[in-house]
Amino acid sequence: MSEATDLKGWTDGADAILYQSCGACRHLWYFRRAFCPSCGDASPQTHKASGNGVVYSATVVRRAATPEAKAHVPYAILLVDMAEGFRMMAHGDSDLRIGDSVAAEFRPFTGLRTPYFVKA
Repeated sequence: MSEATDLKGWTDGADAILYQSCGACRHLWYFRRAFCPSCGDASPQTHKASGNGVVYSATVVRRAATPEAKAHVPYAILLVDMAEGFRMMAHGDSDLRIGDSVAAEFRPFTGLRTPYFVKA
């Protein structure tokens, strides 16, 4: 399924962002799947991202969606175009704006260490 099955990302408890690519159609995507969402090929390759990107969109959450998130309000949610060519959603500094260059850190949020972007 992957050339790097031993890679662990933040959803596995490691401080890393993983993405996948398709050898058949060259599509890139974030959040692991057993197949390419573009062409259906069943042999995606997993890669570790650099953590660098550019803010595509930003919003500030002022009402917590869950009781656990209430302690973090207000918090920023970003869409980040990563240097490798995929887009991901993550938390980040509230003063980030569209077009800002950012770098990923990992910070606690509702009991998990999640990607958190700061100005690069």
